[in-house]
Amino acid sequence: MAETMLKFVGTAQAYPGKRGAELRAEDFREIADRYAVPTAEEQASRCSQCGVPYCSVHCPLHNHIPDWLRLTAEGRLREAYALSNSTSTMPEICGRICPQDRLCEGNCVIEFSGHGAVTIGSVEKFVTDTAWEEGWVEPVAVGPARGQSVGIVGAGPAGLAAAEYLREYGYEVHVYDRHDRAGGLLTYGIPGFKLEKHVVMRRIERLAQGGISFHMDFEVGRDASLDALRKRHDSLLIATGVYKPRGIQAPGVGAEGIVEALDYLTASNRKGFGDAVPAFDDGSLDARGKHVVVVGGGDTAMDCVRTAVRQGAASVKCLYRRDRANMPGSQRETANAEEEGVEFVWLSAPEAFDGDERVTGVRATRMRLGAPDASGRRAPELDPGGAFQLRADLVIKALGFEPEDLPRLFGAEELGVTRWGTLRTDGRTMMTSLDGVFAAGDIVRGASLVVWAIRDGRDVAAHMHAWMRARADAARAA
Repeated sequence: MAETMLKFVGTAQAYPGKRGAELRAEDFREIADRYAVPTAEEQASRCSQCGVPYCSVHCPLHNHIPDWLRLTAEGRLREAYALSNSTSTMPEICGRICPQDRLCEGNCVIEFSGHGAVTIGSVEKFVTDTAWEEGWVEPVAVGPARGQSVGIVGAGPAGLAAAEYLREYGYEVHVYDRHDRAGGLLTYGIPGFKLEKHVVMRRIERLAQGGISFHMDFEVGRDASLDALRKRHDSLLIATGVYKPRGIQAPGVGAEGIVEALDYLTASNRKGFGDAVPAFDDGSLDARGKHVVVVGGGDTAMDCVRTAVRQGAASVKCLYRRDRANMPGSQRETANAEEEGVEFVWLSAPEAFDGDERVTGVRATRMRLGAPDASGRRAPELDPGGAFQLRADLVIKALGFEPEDLPRLFGAEELGVTRWGTLRTDGRTMMTSLDGVFAAGDIVRGASLVVWAIRDGRDVAAHMHAWMRARADAARAA
């Protein structure tokens, strides 16, 4: 059963001096084949089984990490999978995309001792992939029918997690999403080299086989109002995520060749599905042969720069207004990007974009870190006399996402929001200002991690179950 897990070692070591368009897909595979690391069982056996499981404490799902590592080390993979799956609806997805360096692995006692963390994410991915291959992944355990239905708006990780738990409670579950495929950012926002799309699709297919109904290409406010959905179901969950891109206010920002990160990543992922993507085919959203500048420093920016490398960009630069230590994205992803040939231009911000109709360059200025802001991070400020220029045929704006105006879009002005535009919920029940309408995931907490969305989906399902059960009991007693 033991199989070799592969650790990606970057091109800086494997192909010194080879960058951008010079890299081929075959190079990445060759690197993976060249650098093999211990089997899952051997890696799991490194777990110290410490008295305080810091890895579990720092996992938003509080996975029983030391316990399933021990089972893996003993070769009891089916039991390890069952334990891992007991707290997470998507363990193989979390194993691939969680920032383990900031969560479980970053708090591993072995890491503290200077010997390198147990590669928890890789083991989690391996164990669950093995479960799929061996047929250990069981259908959704549908509970006895309760005669009540739930509507879920948004087929991202929070909505999908809630749908599975609510189906297990015995509810009829309908998921509505404006895209043509379920999965949200798992499907269209995260590159396939980080999260293979068949991994997402098989999870969704399992939910569909469990009786969950998916209504795709469905927009609340266009195809039905929120009020109409409330009348159709006994309760609703809003789990839309946050998709409105943060903008850049600078001269020339409207020129051709300056694109949004999600548009760029969605086009790449659609090509991976074999879809017709005119904006990719005409070169607008294809980085091949281009000098690419990505503005931003989060995980989405890292996804963009690494996608551009794989598309064969002539050069890829990442412009970020703070330094490396204050970068919000994963340090592991940043290191991977550097090894693949991405150049990071720290403490820099765009001032304007050159080009009449099409972008030809970025005029930028140096920044410096000033006094801490309200969050405690040192705020960037202009460094006088630090102007410089970068050549650019394609500029990708990756400054993060904000909530859309859901009360207006949904035709529900009474839906309460915070000053940030996220949905306002009761901290105890996760219910919005509308009776029987709950919310979870990024639309409540702001742009965050997939693992937190899964946790929110799990929690809100329990709250919705308690609320609907109380309603049903009251109706029977009346």
